[in-house]
Amino acid sequence: MLQLLRAALAAVTLVSAHGASDPPAWADEMLQAHNSLRSELHLRPMAWSDKLATMAQNWAETLIDRNQFVHSRKPGLGENLFEIDGFRFPPTDVVRQWASEARDYDYRSNQCHAVCGHYTQIVWRDTRQVGCGVARGGRREVWVCEYSPPGNLVGSRPY
Repeated sequence: MLQLLRAALAAVTLVSAHGASDPPAWADEMLQAHNSLRSELHLRPMAWSDKLATMAQNWAETLIDRNQFVHSRKPGLGENLFEIDGFRFPPTDVVRQWASEARDYDYRSNQCHAVCGHYTQIVWRDTRQVGCGVARGGRREVWVCEYSPPGNLVGSRPY
């Protein structure tokens, strides 16, 4: 069963004859969900990055394999993680979960009242590219999105 799951996930990142990865079927939905939030704030849309998506996919698979849920700490990149057990979430719902943190962000003081870093990464003004991956194992699903350039710079406002 695990080999079938890995084979299915590997199929998402197959390399085409031209040497570039084909984006997963859900990539456009994920990008649109990100850019919809940015549009509400009159921010420039992000572009999909196959390179970032490959990195995100590899990290999502690593998290499933290791049964972990931790940031990869890749230098020069921002990263959002989402994990759920027992369900499968479409990309729009994953982004909606991150975006729900907007209620905890106070623009006037530029502070989070709880957790808001996922939201602020999505709407970080200078971020131009995003790439995401998803891995599943057993009942667990892990989504990873990588962002370039990264957001959440201490002392700076997202927008």
